[in-house]
Amino acid sequence: MNSGTGITDADGHPVAVTITAGGPAPRDPAGPAPAGPAEDSVPPSRIGIRLTPPTGELLWSCTPEAARELAAELLRAAEETENAPAGHPVTVEAGRLRRGDVRDGDRAMTVESARTDGSTVHVTWKSGAGRTWTQAYAADAAIALKRRLPEGR
Repeated sequence: MNSGTGITDADGHPVAVTITAGGPAPRDPAGPAPAGPAEDSVPPSRIGIRLTPPTGELLWSCTPEAARELAAELLRAAEETENAPAGHPVTVEAGRLRRGDVRDGDRAMTVESARTDGSTVHVTWKSGAGRTWTQAYAADAAIALKRRLPEGR
């Protein structure tokens, strides 16, 4: 990972994150001294995590098991955040639907694909139970969405 990850400190400043196998990432000799214990004392079967906010440097390490648990918790939190209902539904034209959009309504319906054929859009939906079906809409039909993934996902 690098500072372009979107991770920020409490004040919104970018934080560089470096993950290494075998312990903490090597320290930049020109950079600040580590804030934690000596890097030599970390056993080699650990994962190194270095956070470098503008205020200093944090060095952490963990076992591979703990790294997997952390990754699972981060994935769970990301999904929960993305699936949280917005304050109000967003309405888009059927021709602008994209994979991952979630339809507003009582049941979860997610766009699997959308294909335009002239003035008609064929949308393949997937239910929360895993069932899929395709519906045709006029390209300018208004579709209310509960959640919309960011562009490029």
